[in-house]
Amino acid sequence: MSNSLLRGLRIAYDKGETRALISVCSAHPVVIEAALLHAASRKQPALIEATCNQVNQEGGYTGMTPAGFRDFVFGIADRISFPRDQIILGGDHLGPNPWKSLPPGEALQKASDMIAAYAQAGFTKLHLDASMGCKGEKEHLPDAVVAERAVMLASRAESVAPGQAVYVIGTEIPTPGGATEAFDHVVPTTPDAVRATYHVHEAAFRDALPAAWPRVIGIVVQPGVEFGHEDVAIYQPDAARALVTSLADLPGLVFEAHSTDYQRHLSGAAQA
Repeated sequence: MSNSLLRGLRIAYDKGETRALISVCSAHPVVIEAALLHAASRKQPALIEATCNQVNQEGGYTGMTPAGFRDFVFGIADRISFPRDQIILGGDHLGPNPWKSLPPGEALQKASDMIAAYAQAGFTKLHLDASMGCKGEKEHLPDAVVAERAVMLASRAESVAPGQAVYVIGTEIPTPGGATEAFDHVVPTTPDAVRATYHVHEAAFRDALPAAWPRVIGIVVQPGVEFGHEDVAIYQPDAARALVTSLADLPGLVFEAHSTDYQRHLSGAAQA
């Protein structure tokens, strides 16, 4: 179900239809229950995600492995009679972030083991995030290095569950859990930046993992939204017009926005 539903977002876009799918990234039982009840009220599937810091093969800060998180979500679903087959499980920021203080080889091995655990547990939407430098590296890595590492992670997922997952790429990514510093404004991703990210990932996938490239269905961009401990950057549709227009140059993909918590309704925002 997840593959067809997520791919259907782009199909709808190409037909001129405006659609979106809310992703709830939380390990709090009340939040997950509310998300499932909301989905049920709208007769829609529910997309529930966990980040690499929350949930990983070492337990993360929740103490749950991917299989444990899956069972945790399914247990809530069973209690409120929400069908398991209407739940899409996603892994967010899957990469070396929890272990970036380690040398690259060691950190990437742990990241590889993590994404294998997610795939083995049945997570079908995997966000590949190898954008951060590890010990001895620069904080922000070149797109080519990020793409190479993303493909390596996807290869590990494919080795565990061939053809199961769809993937999200993207190097311009807010901090997991929201910004930790104060900010006055947030600048949307430029069309040139998003096209560069797309092309470098396309080349890396076609070279090393061509069968998986058609299942890369999304790219993370910064549309101008963010939240922190004391600040919220509200989406401004006009500022993101150029970014939205660039989607036409990315066949088969949709945009994924992170850190969209606390946004208020804006008239016309759906068309942006």
